[in-house]
Amino acid sequence: MRKIGRQLSSSQIIIIGFAVMILAGSLLLMLPFATKDGQGAAFLDALFTATSAACVTGLVVRDTAMYWSGFGQGVILALIQVGGMGVITFAVVIFKAAGRKITLKQRSIMQDAISAPKLGGVIQVTGFLVAVTAAFELLGTFLLAPTFCGEFGLFRGLWYSLFHSVSAFCNAGFDLMGDTEPFSSLTSFVDHPAVNLVIMLLIVIGGIGFMTWQDVSVNRLRIRRYQMQSKTILATTALLISLPAVYFFLFEFSDLPFSQRLWGALFQSVTARTAGFNTLDLNLMSEGGQSIMILLMLIGGAPGSTAGGLKVTTLTVMLATAVSVFRRKESTDLYGRRVDESTVRNAMAIVTLYLVLFLSGGFLISRIEDLPLLICLFESASAVGTAGLTLGITTQLGALSHIILIFLMYSGRVGALTLVFAALSGGRSSPAKLPSEKVMVG
Repeated sequence: MRKIGRQLSSSQIIIIGFAVMILAGSLLLMLPFATKDGQGAAFLDALFTATSAACVTGLVVRDTAMYWSGFGQGVILALIQVGGMGVITFAVVIFKAAGRKITLKQRSIMQDAISAPKLGGVIQVTGFLVAVTAAFELLGTFLLAPTFCGEFGLFRGLWYSLFHSVSAFCNAGFDLMGDTEPFSSLTSFVDHPAVNLVIMLLIVIGGIGFMTWQDVSVNRLRIRRYQMQSKTILATTALLISLPAVYFFLFEFSDLPFSQRLWGALFQSVTARTAGFNTLDLNLMSEGGQSIMILLMLIGGAPGSTAGGLKVTTLTVMLATAVSVFRRKESTDLYGRRVDESTVRNAMAIVTLYLVLFLSGGFLISRIEDLPLLICLFESASAVGTAGLTLGITTQLGALSHIILIFLMYSGRVGALTLVFAALSGGRSSPAKLPSEKVMVG
């Protein structure tokens, strides 16, 4: 087994780790006591739910509160926690707690899993990651408890507070509000200041990435000292929250009271980037608003975070590259630094892969189910971006469409480029270069 482990690449170990976790979660959810009716879930329902939880997506075929028992909800929460932190991160934490030595190979895998810039100190970064995750999830539980305990009683309220805090921080979007109305998410708290603020802050903090946390914790408000990646993540995240929020407030949900419209616009802007909660009925949005939601879901959060998507850094690098072409510059620059050429190439490949997965999934589901294309593209973007938002068609889809969504969720979480690297890891690059010839573009 050790020999096999040494032969596998980091990409292969990451995708196998997620696959094993999903399969284990599926088997647990099929147990009779995992569902409230005592029958256990069908394999495809269990697989879909386990994939959605492990990939911190939030798409569901069964209402989490109404269908799953306390044990089933606990399994889902465990999958969300491990999936949000990363299965490799979780494994390293267990190894370290058991006093086992972390090998150089394991450190290298960990570096890839959390998108650390260098191998040195990666284990210390892991400890910092776990401590910050626990601190914010417990703080979120504490802040949500007064509202949920007042609404649902002490013990149930504490469980709801913990569940939604972990789900929000891990950008999962699973909720337990189906007791009041199935698949209602957080619509009953549309203008509740405490719930909105806590959930949004947890989503944003979980989505900016582990390395950004460390940068902020070391340099505090000395922004000039931040790494280029941290500056890019924070600036792009701020723009992707504020600009859509202004659009949603001005042009969507115009018939709602002012407070609901204000909170709703801000919350939908935050949650669209892979969180999966919603406080307003997304079917009430115009096609333009839904299209903006699709773009936000595809972009997602930061690398090395609990969020999915093609990542905000990828978007920024692509836009900066376009600007450099417009200005006839030979390199892509950000914040007074030159972006490495390999980073630009990776960004182009990632965007291409996500667009292919997103469009292919949407078109296939539309043809299979005979549904409008925009609705299916929304579902496809939600899956590959691990966002979890839906226009209400998830439960109506057939088995084949659910399998397509499972593949999209899995690809979106482990990373489309990681899958390609894993599939092509046996190939060897040659130092020789072919003769060059210009191709006219544009």
